[in-house]
Amino acid sequence: MTKRIFRSILAVSAFVFLVGLALLMGILFRSFQTQMEKELSKEANYLATLLATGGDEVLQKLPKQTDRVTLIDEEGNVLFDNTAHSADMENHADREEIKKARQNGAGVVSRYSNTLQEKTVYYALRLSDGRILRVSGTQDTVVSMLFDLVVPIAGLFLLMVILSVFFASRAAKKIVAPLNSLNLDEPAENEIYEEVAPLLTKISRQQRTIYRQLEKAKRQQEEFSLITEHMGEGIVVIDKQAEILSYNPSALRLLGAEGNFESESVLTLERSEPFRSAVEAALSGQHFNSVLERDGLDCRISANPVRHDGEIAGAVLLLVDVTEKTQGEKLRREFTANVSHELKTPLTSISGFAEILHDGMVKPEDTKQIAGRIFKEAQRLIALVGDVVKISQLDEGCLPYETETVELSAVIGQVLESVRPAAEKAKVSLHIEGGPAELATVKPILEEVVYNLCDNAVKYNRRGGSVTVLIRQDEAQTEIVVSDTGIGISPADQKRIFERFYRADKSHSKEIGGTGLGLSIVKHGAAFLGAEIDVDSVPGVGSSFFLRWEQGLKKEQKLDSVSESLS
Repeated sequence: MTKRIFRSILAVSAFVFLVGLALLMGILFRSFQTQMEKELSKEANYLATLLATGGDEVLQKLPKQTDRVTLIDEEGNVLFDNTAHSADMENHADREEIKKARQNGAGVVSRYSNTLQEKTVYYALRLSDGRILRVSGTQDTVVSMLFDLVVPIAGLFLLMVILSVFFASRAAKKIVAPLNSLNLDEPAENEIYEEVAPLLTKISRQQRTIYRQLEKAKRQQEEFSLITEHMGEGIVVIDKQAEILSYNPSALRLLGAEGNFESESVLTLERSEPFRSAVEAALSGQHFNSVLERDGLDCRISANPVRHDGEIAGAVLLLVDVTEKTQGEKLRREFTANVSHELKTPLTSISGFAEILHDGMVKPEDTKQIAGRIFKEAQRLIALVGDVVKISQLDEGCLPYETETVELSAVIGQVLESVRPAAEKAKVSLHIEGGPAELATVKPILEEVVYNLCDNAVKYNRRGGSVTVLIRQDEAQTEIVVSDTGIGISPADQKRIFERFYRADKSHSKEIGGTGLGLSIVKHGAAFLGAEIDVDSVPGVGSSFFLRWEQGLKKEQKLDSVSESLS
């Protein structure tokens, strides 16, 4: 911009100089001509006076440096000329200045000579006797004047150029300086040329619009990042060359990858066949679903193409952890199979004994024994159905109970009294330790959980062993520990004992009885109560089950615990 202003000022200066020079030369030329006409008029009048007093001989005495003087009679014949022989000169009656002098008494005419590049001014004066006295002088033309003044004009032009360059440079810098110092962050606060004010106002409005749009885009990006970063699902966005454009942490976690993978091929995250097929299908314009299995994790891949102007621009890969769902379906299948098996056994016995009675194949004295067997199997069936109902209710979280504050030693004392007959039969002693402790809980569920733990502690104990229930409470937590001196549980079985129908000691399962749902009820009940359940066992030494409540755990957190535990 500075150069453009500089060139403009320089061009204007040159134009003004040339126009001024032309006007000046015209004015000077006109001034010189007027002055010459005045001088020729004076000279002609002087000569006329001399002729009137001294006669024609006066003309012979004129100096050689005098302007050209010509005396013409009434018919136009040249009587005298101080620069040529009068006899050789043609008649001047048709000359313009002669005509004007005869008509008006005086006449002035200028004639140009292209050859000499001169201008001759003729002044004719009519004398009293009718003759015409003409005086003429030469004047340079404009071109001739310019040619004569070419050196001083060139010097003047050079000086003008130097001054124009200097002042144009300074003026351009001075004009541009306020523009260069504009504060475009706050356009409205600039005090500058009035002509620039509308532009600054427009910039200010556009800046505010851009700022709002950027803030909106930034907020949307932050919201999107916040959502995707805390999503359990993984998202990977790729271009049509399968290079990664964006991803969230869950995608790396689900694919077991670490590091920064932007601008790299998506196949650096996972090279398995299902993953490669999903990427290829999406980039070919097809929707694709598949399940990736790796390290005990089941991950569903949903690949969708992204189109722009009808062409494939990339793809979006959605990764969802379906491990829990898969395991849940597996557990449901196992549960259905186990329930079917557990129900089939007592029903088969009941059906068989009933058929025997129906056919009259039983002796009268054996009827009571068979009826007892039918009653025992029916009770087993009722217990199994009851336990299944309890687990279903705990799964749904729809038990019709309310939270109340209970004294733990009293509740546990009642539970121990319930299992005391079975303990006395097995010669197992029961003990309760710990001071008084209160807990806000659902009493029926707590009783059921502790009962199942104590019942198992008695069933799987050695003859003459003991069961101890310890109550501990401090500011941090409340804990109930059920310990026995029984057969113990192997480390491999400890991971599965809370599964439905799982029995650690299958060899004694028929002797001990039960439905195989006791510890599963304990797990779901503890989750419902917001407690953590843990086990510590040594085979041949005994087992300890721990129920822990963190103090200050809110009901909402308990429900979250229930959901996580049940899933």
